[in-house]
Amino acid sequence: MESIIMTSLKEILKSVQFVVDANGKKKAAQLSISAWEALIDWIEDREDEQIFKTAMTQLQKCGGSPEKAGWLDWEAVKDEWDED
Repeated sequence: MESIIMTSLKEILKSVQFVVDANGKKKAAQLSISAWEALIDWIEDREDEQIFKTAMTQLQKCGGSPEKAGWLDWEAVKDEWDED
């Protein structure tokens, strides 16, 4: 799965077009909207993975107890959840 993701990321990065100045020096990068959205999705997935890994490490350090890890019970807080 990771190799598929990396291949997709490489394809996205290969699609970058550069804006150059009068001397041919690269000044900006341009992506299609679909490539931009795919790149943002990839970045968000990496962030989510890191959040998950951190949470699991925290949970393991507390012997698998969500309460000891300081996690909140969903039933206790779900009414406060802002779904905007």
